[in-house]
Amino acid sequence: MAKKKRSQPRPSTPPLSGAALLKLFKEVKRPMSRAEVIRRLSLKKKDKALVKDLLKELVQKGKLVRIRRGYGLAESMHCITGRLEIQRQGFGFVVPEDSRRKDIFVNQRDLNDAWHGDRVVVSVVGEAKAGRSAEGRVVRILERGRKVLPVKVIKKMTGGEWLCRPSDPRLNFGIIAMPKDASIKVKPGEIVLCAPGERIDPTMWEGEITKRLGEETDIAVQEALVKSNHNIRTRFPSGAAGQAEKLPVEPSRKDFEGRRDLMDKPFVTIDGATAKDFDDAVLVERLKKGYRLWVAIADVSHYVPEGSPLDREALERGNSYYFPRSVEPMFPERLSNGLCSLNPGVPRLTVVVRMDTDETGRTREADVFPAVIRSHARLTYSQVRDAVIEKIAEARNGMEPEVLEMLELAEELARKINRLRSRRGSLDFDLPEPEIFFDVHGETSDIRPKQRNFAHQLIEEFMIAANEAVARFLIERDLPCLFRIHPPADEEKLKNLFRLLSRTDKSVVMPKEITPKSLQMLVAAMTGTDKEYIVNRMLLRSMKQAKYSPDNEGHFGLASEEYAHFTSPIRRYADLVVHRLVKAAFKEGDGAPVPVPGRKKLLNVANHLSSRERVAMDAEREILKRVTVLFMRDKVGETFNGVISHITDFGFYVELKEVMAEGLIRLSSMDDDYYTYWPQREMLVGERTGQSFYLGQTVEVVLEEASVERLELNFSLRSVVAAAMDYKDLI
Repeated sequence: MAKKKRSQPRPSTPPLSGAALLKLFKEVKRPMSRAEVIRRLSLKKKDKALVKDLLKELVQKGKLVRIRRGYGLAESMHCITGRLEIQRQGFGFVVPEDSRRKDIFVNQRDLNDAWHGDRVVVSVVGEAKAGRSAEGRVVRILERGRKVLPVKVIKKMTGGEWLCRPSDPRLNFGIIAMPKDASIKVKPGEIVLCAPGERIDPTMWEGEITKRLGEETDIAVQEALVKSNHNIRTRFPSGAAGQAEKLPVEPSRKDFEGRRDLMDKPFVTIDGATAKDFDDAVLVERLKKGYRLWVAIADVSHYVPEGSPLDREALERGNSYYFPRSVEPMFPERLSNGLCSLNPGVPRLTVVVRMDTDETGRTREADVFPAVIRSHARLTYSQVRDAVIEKIAEARNGMEPEVLEMLELAEELARKINRLRSRRGSLDFDLPEPEIFFDVHGETSDIRPKQRNFAHQLIEEFMIAANEAVARFLIERDLPCLFRIHPPADEEKLKNLFRLLSRTDKSVVMPKEITPKSLQMLVAAMTGTDKEYIVNRMLLRSMKQAKYSPDNEGHFGLASEEYAHFTSPIRRYADLVVHRLVKAAFKEGDGAPVPVPGRKKLLNVANHLSSRERVAMDAEREILKRVTVLFMRDKVGETFNGVISHITDFGFYVELKEVMAEGLIRLSSMDDDYYTYWPQREMLVGERTGQSFYLGQTVEVVLEEASVERLELNFSLRSVVAAAMDYKDLI
């Protein structure tokens, strides 16, 4: 009797996943209904619920778009997923999650209830043209950027609810809200946090008041408001906080293993007077023919393993966030102000970059290695300025002789490095940054330019040198790196600047190729002239934003061929990534293969960190604007001198001289003439009188309004004081 053949096992069906569904959609090359997906995959009834959930998840991720009879691939339907950024004028731009794509313009009528900061799917309805972005409309809100909104309480309604208005001027609607519980007491004019609910009509939503922040005029309230507006975390989750608490107070002898002992080297830290986290220390020594520069950076990666709770939280934050009266650090204070801070007199784990230079300051040889150091002095920029730059006897006498001698050598080297950087075309804009001063009661007393001196420059030169050396270190070993890249400036804006200047100054000639060096030469030629302000402003406006990337595209502003952020791992996650890559190089040197992140992972991290950096910058600008408007509220009606800083088709902005504040003079407030905007010449010209307004022009203005609701200072023109340059040839 013949034996029965043993039945062959059926091939196992690959597990159903979102990736499998996406693959199917790409193979079919057209939209499909849920039923067709199930039929094509030969699925059973029990799988229907899973397919439904997977399709919903893919829609939520922006990979698929829900259409009337099914689903379609977002990319094939000219749909792009990204974050919506709404401008003050009402329109917006979607910043795509795919960093290779350019921003999509969205008209106000096409926002479809999306708010600033929302993650959305936008359908492209108009292709990009010369000088203009592609146009689109929001077809789906994937995720609200903010679950809770800071709002101003306006008045109490008859039913006991409160009428509120979002503090963000880009959110143009009202909210009718009730306190979450009886313990939350509010009154008109206060700022509260509100969780929005359903929309009542196009201009009104319902909501629930979850927390009272306090009086609108309180700077602490304004800071809390801005942190909420930008989803900046103010508390560490229990896992991260617990991990930090378990860390030792000081490194142990075991931690010193495999590190060079540099504790006898007279390293010093130089920071601001109020700084508490010191992540870099420096030392300069004389060689027979040149200098030896040591830059020691806190080894945060030793205490924060990749994937740990502390690491996940730091990655989510991306960087530390600085406000006038507070800081939201990337790491808990136990690390940032303690174990990883290079405090004087205590041993600290570091990664050291040692650079040997020639007499001109050019690096001939560099090495990177783990070490343990002990800072010999905690110095401030003011101390270094007084003792080394200004050579004030009292300051010099109050400093250890060996420290003073080292600092004078450091100044000598820094000036040489700066000269070399300048020769290659590195751009340094001399534009003042505002600094807010407070009185004993915590109220703003003044806003004036931040004071800088060569002590700041000294540290910057050494940090730039170290960052470049580390980027080269990784490139030479064929290891990946998270580069800090800066794309070339906007060529059309630069050409417009050269055209504008050449009309009034025949010595200005547009170069055949606009390079950092040619721009630096232009800045140098205009320094000290009546055109200096105009050149600095227009150059700054032509610059693109620096960002992170696994691909080395160079740094235009620094005229650097390779650059990475390495020197601030306490406050920037990008630096922590680079530290880990450097440590991989150390292990490779021991002959052991070390896994390193692939390009895709680094690209995702780079895009996330670039976006968090933009959040930090936006938050910094917003709190500055809020503090400035509050400071100026009691000065309405006063007269100020100012300089025209920006020209638009609806008016011009004026930067005040008495206080670092900027406001707008609207054309609609000027009744002496009708004015035409000449964008190619950065001018407004009166049709009847020929009166013209242009960049750098000195004017006298009256403050008419300081609006916290709109974050605006509005001026009226009192008189034209002086021209920045001779513009008669332009009219």
